[in-house]
Amino acid sequence: GCSRDWDGLSCWPRAAFGEVVKVSCPGFFEEITNIHGKTFFHVNCTEEAYWSEPFPPYTVACGFDEGSSKGPEDQKSYYSAFWRVYTAGYAASVTSLITALIVFAAFRKFHCTRNYIHMHLFVSFILRAIAVFTKDAVLFADETMDHCLMSTVTCKAAVAFFQFSILANFFWLLIEGIYLQTLLLLTFVSDKQYVWWFIFAGWGAPTLVVSAWVLTRIHHQNTGCWDDDENGLVLWIIKGPILLTVLINFIIFINVIRILVHKLKSQEGGGSHSSHFVRLAKSTLLLIPLFGVHYIVFAFFPESTGLEARLYIELGLGSFQGFVVALLYCFSNAEVQSELKKQLCKWQYQEYLNFTHKHRTLSRENSPVNYVTQLSLLEKISPKRKISGYQNGVTSV
Repeated sequence: GCSRDWDGLSCWPRAAFGEVVKVSCPGFFEEITNIHGKTFFHVNCTEEAYWSEPFPPYTVACGFDEGSSKGPEDQKSYYSAFWRVYTAGYAASVTSLITALIVFAAFRKFHCTRNYIHMHLFVSFILRAIAVFTKDAVLFADETMDHCLMSTVTCKAAVAFFQFSILANFFWLLIEGIYLQTLLLLTFVSDKQYVWWFIFAGWGAPTLVVSAWVLTRIHHQNTGCWDDDENGLVLWIIKGPILLTVLINFIIFINVIRILVHKLKSQEGGGSHSSHFVRLAKSTLLLIPLFGVHYIVFAFFPESTGLEARLYIELGLGSFQGFVVALLYCFSNAEVQSELKKQLCKWQYQEYLNFTHKHRTLSRENSPVNYVTQLSLLEKISPKRKISGYQNGVTSV
């Protein structure tokens, strides 16, 4: 029969002589055609153990017009440019988040529940970026790779780690929302009472979900590198919790905005309506990246809906989300800036003291008075002088 074959666009499964195989069109064709949903073409395993040409051809079955200006090469160039954008976004996020982690960890003043939660969120963003880089390196570094035959433990582990990092990131976004709402609703709250519950939920829940997904994949759909189209059960093990966290966070976001509006209105004589509006707008913009509100735009639409806009929002903007969060909640924080300025002044003062001390020491060593003192001491302790004095005493006797 005919062996599995990768023609650069689709994977043709193994087939017996004379068997006709039904193959679905690649998903990216929905980006460059007006046809949406599943479309198929057929290939035949001939008696010479060769695959026939697809019928109908890709251009007909998948709705691709060869005369179109948006051809595969143009699409490849577009995706390459987009890959560079989100790679730069994730690289900027990782750099800024690691710096923010060092700042929060280095200063004892920032060791509090709020910043502990921020630090765990920063770690989840870092893991997400690393997972994207790892997945790209393992699955897409080699363009000649046969995606039909590729089904290694390494590539499956890379995809599983990617799913875990995405889930952990969404769960920590949810925990940020829950903690903020708790602070707004409860006047007195014991921070230590909730920290370990938050940590358990933020890392434990994604671990359980991914474990269930891996076991389901192994027993029900152990194909390829686990990055192909998933059936309903496998898909919703990952997608269900993500949609749930996005929905809950959006509800919390609306509720937090409502509480802020109520608090601003209750402040009598606290300024004009325009100043209240500016403060509310600023608070809202600060909360959007922290809550991941932008994910609600396409959360409940099918995957094929608005693919281009989805790429811009979920990959383009999403790759810079970690950078924005680090910027807003660390580097733009007045308390952090004040502490960094104090530390900088302390370092400068310490350098000044070290320089002054060194300068005084050198001046003392090079002083003429110091030389006279040293010669006097030398005369007192010189053994030769002691011996000559003794000899003179004996002679005189």
